[in-house]
Amino acid sequence: MQAQDIKIWDLFVRIFHWSVVLMFMLDFWLIEDDGSWSLHRILGYALGILLSLRIIWGFIGPHTARFASFFPTPHRVAKHLQDLKQRTVDPREGHNPMGGAMVLLLLLMLAIITLSGWMQTWDMFWGEDWLEEVHEIAANLTMYLVGIHVAAVVIMTKVTGIPLLRTMLTGKRTGLLVTHNDSKQ
Repeated sequence: MQAQDIKIWDLFVRIFHWSVVLMFMLDFWLIEDDGSWSLHRILGYALGILLSLRIIWGFIGPHTARFASFFPTPHRVAKHLQDLKQRTVDPREGHNPMGGAMVLLLLLMLAIITLSGWMQTWDMFWGEDWLEEVHEIAANLTMYLVGIHVAAVVIMTKVTGIPLLRTMLTGKRTGLLVTHNDSKQ
């Protein structure tokens, strides 16, 4: 076996991830919507644009960025749980099936947040309380999901020994790869 740097996350996925973290946290915790071109709205529009680009990238980007590579099918979930039991998680894997489910859920929630925020600026929805409620509930639920996501990263790093945070910062992880000759020994 040999240790090798393995490219997992491309630059766009990493920029998307950390930009969304920064903008969502600022909008959620610090910035209030106080006018038509408030910083809250500008960040919300930027999030919407980034989200649209990420959805496109999920179909045309590199393998680990594609939704098809981490869509959580029952077979993938069962295989991943078996791999965890046997401690044979592939270090080349991007999102595992549960991580993939969380990614899809977070993208959906961001879509609901950005769309409901944008719709509040439309004349036909101006002042609609139900739309503001949808926006707030979606943002609060997303913050809850972020907490679960961060806890899962910490737990999976301990369980698998794969430094997930470092991987999302650098795009690479070091792993032991079994070569063809090693597998015969």
